[in-house]
Amino acid sequence: MKHQEIKKYYTLLSLYLAQSIPMSFFSTVIPVIMRMENYSLESIGYIQLIKLPWILKLLWAPLVDRTSKNTRQYRRWIISSEVFYALIIMCIGYLNLQTDFTTIIILMVIAFTASATQDIATDAFAILILNKKERSLGNSMQSAGSFIGTMMGSGVLLIIYHYWGWLWLLRSLGLFVLFALIPVALYNARNGKEPGHSSKNVSPLEFIYFFRQKKIGGHLLLLFLFYSGIIGILTMIKPYFVDLGYDIKEIGVISGIFGTACGVAMTIPAGMFLRKKGILKAVWIFPVINVLVATYFFGLTFTNHAVYLVYIGVALLWGAYAMSSVFVYTMSMQVVRKGREGTDFTIQIVLTHLSSLIVAILSGKVADSITYRGLFAIEIGLGILILALLPFIFKKSFYLRFETENEQAAVN
Repeated sequence: MKHQEIKKYYTLLSLYLAQSIPMSFFSTVIPVIMRMENYSLESIGYIQLIKLPWILKLLWAPLVDRTSKNTRQYRRWIISSEVFYALIIMCIGYLNLQTDFTTIIILMVIAFTASATQDIATDAFAILILNKKERSLGNSMQSAGSFIGTMMGSGVLLIIYHYWGWLWLLRSLGLFVLFALIPVALYNARNGKEPGHSSKNVSPLEFIYFFRQKKIGGHLLLLFLFYSGIIGILTMIKPYFVDLGYDIKEIGVISGIFGTACGVAMTIPAGMFLRKKGILKAVWIFPVINVLVATYFFGLTFTNHAVYLVYIGVALLWGAYAMSSVFVYTMSMQVVRKGREGTDFTIQIVLTHLSSLIVAILSGKVADSITYRGLFAIEIGLGILILALLPFIFKKSFYLRFETENEQAAVN
């Protein structure tokens, strides 16, 4: 592996890590505290709405593409958004979680908006600096950054919060975000226009044109459903452990540290597998793994929940989610138009966020109504549905067409 390729992966890892640690902390600590204060599972599900900017970011993604002709200009968006993101995080540290809860939620939404903008620019930046061969491992870095951030935010930081308190933790988070910008600031981004890259014709309504492409319906449906067989389990796993009698430190270790470490460990193998087999073969493997994971958790509800069984389940859950993430990112990178990388990739990932948000919100209501066992059974059904639909919605010709068009644009 060449030095320049390694530098690309390290830069991308730092960027995705910077956005994922604070996000994971906010979306994990608050639900755990709410459950310990006896909030309903349905209420905990609704807290996921703070991620709404990550759904709406497709509305301003064309602006980022239109104002960025090269990697240097995308980098400018990345740095400015992350600095603002860090400042908001540090401001939240001066508020009280019990008395200023509403204000904190509002500031979190603002911070997530800045983070979503950074994500648009980072994804376009990644697409432009990675060639086809590098994208699977590049997306392993994206997934690894996300899972390491989750491990820190929902595991290590959850434990630190227990001992150090709110203010110093938020200060540390903000400083870490700023520190993580150093690699991209030093990266030798190109000044000139990228080959085949044109931003002047990017319409503010570019996301509408993306949906009007021929034969794209099956691809969009696949993206929308891909995570649905495991995302409900991920959303309810910590409340589930609270109800099993685990305390905040034990949850931090089991799910936050051990689980996400398993996710990190599976990103590189998933990337290597995709690099060797390609998305056309891998698409049949990962949905099967997700069904097996949901089946395991359904079976777990019939046991006495021995600790080793819980650890096995957590390892399978996070490993499957990590592998699915690498696949979705790699597949989505292939389905982008030149000059609209940020917009097209954002649209596709937003679909997965929207699906995850819907399942996350409904999972709390389902678990409240028909117990965790009923939720896990529904997740099995969703996973089987994806496998049944694959022959009809996954068309090889569609993906090969994008590959050919992008290669021709690069030559021209």
